[in-house]
Amino acid sequence: MEKRRILVTGGAGYLGSTLVPELLQAGYRVTVVDNFMYKQSSLNHVCHDPRFSVVKGDIRDKEVIAPLLKEADIIIPLAALVGAPLCKQDPVGATTINRDAVFLMLSMLSKDQWVLMPTTNSAYGSGDANHFCTEESPLNPISQYAKEKVEVERRLMEHPNAVSFRLATVFGMSPRMRIDLLVNDFTYRAVHDRFVVLFESSFKRNYIHVRDVSRAFQHAIVNFDRMKGQIYNVGLSDANVSKKELCERIQKQVSDFVFLEAPFAKDPDQRNYIVSNAKIESTGYRPTYSLDMGIAELVKGYTMIKNTRYGNA
Repeated sequence: MEKRRILVTGGAGYLGSTLVPELLQAGYRVTVVDNFMYKQSSLNHVCHDPRFSVVKGDIRDKEVIAPLLKEADIIIPLAALVGAPLCKQDPVGATTINRDAVFLMLSMLSKDQWVLMPTTNSAYGSGDANHFCTEESPLNPISQYAKEKVEVERRLMEHPNAVSFRLATVFGMSPRMRIDLLVNDFTYRAVHDRFVVLFESSFKRNYIHVRDVSRAFQHAIVNFDRMKGQIYNVGLSDANVSKKELCERIQKQVSDFVFLEAPFAKDPDQRNYIVSNAKIESTGYRPTYSLDMGIAELVKGYTMIKNTRYGNA
């Protein structure tokens, strides 16, 4: 049987430029549509593959997206303005890309097409009284980014062949790097500045390596019949750690890293929760990259990277 055709929107981004080569390696035909807003060339190394196609375009443009959707068996919508700071800079762009374009796409799909979509576990806000969250926990999104992801997930789950991944905070090196994600950011500061100031250092969140996110998508394609129609948290079960604990883990690898706690300052991002990943683990999925492995990888990567071109905001 011929391998399925996959459309990845935003496929040249932080996650896409890790996922797309792995999908090609698995034998899928992959089309990427991206507006290349960061002037990135993160998919150079797969252009030799005849199963790879790339379109420069905006996912909000129906004329661009409609013919690409028609050709796809599986859609992985990654295109987004990701994270609270970037959405704050461009709230109108954020709404039209993160929500409206996804609504448009879903309205054009046939019921047989599969959609695998990343949403966010930041939708849990601060969790319940114990800050513990499963997929059944009430949502309390704080940022515009999280609120619109909640709206999108609600609409997504009306599609008969959809899976939603509520991703933990992603970390690790990628061909289209982002140093503004928490583990990536703190490790960058440890390597280059040697210090960081922590606000609300006891606040916990969950983490996941970018390659393990890619593996979650591939796992869902292979196990689609039993996973469809469901929402899954995707994170490292042994990495529900506070900002202070994260700094302590980094300090083990960058010994002269100093972190200071600012007792009276508030973090604008009020996320504080412990996330259960038992549901996706019950399908046979297990992450392979630990937090410590990711920190070691980032320390190596930051030997090569020192500039602000690699953030989203």
